Amino acid sequence: MSIEPTQAPDGLLLTRPILRWSLFLGGHLFFFLGAAGLFLPLFPTTIFWILAAICFARSSIAMRDRIYASPGVGPMVADFVEHGILSRKGKVIATLAIAASVALSAVTGAPTFVKIAAILAFAVASAYLWTRPEA
Repeated sequence: MSIEPTQAPDGLLLTRPILRWSLFLGGHLFFFLGAAGLFLPLFPTTIFWILAAICFARSSIAMRDRIYASPGVGPMVADFVEHGILSRKGKVIATLAIAASVALSAVTGAPTFVKIAAILAFAVASAYLWTRPEA
């Protein structure tokens, strides 16, 4: 598979081969992790596809556009990557999913440091989500 340079409308496509390949491979890793989230409960899809789209935006416009065209999460990913906006529904779903993960770590007998880390991650992620502009 080749990732020959194509013309990016925003001029962000990288020309250095090592960095482009690194982002291209990272984009695939995040894409497949996000795809796993379609089948695994409480495993996020959107955040991994956002990271994949960011990697692909600099390495493969075709792959970025493929994520944007995905039914369901594609438009949300495109809105966030291109404009930095999240819908209220997306914010609520993300907050509830993170809260469920924190609750799961609390009831599974996870070590105390894991519980503290989960609570801190929830606080930081929620603060970030709710300070983004809404669509």
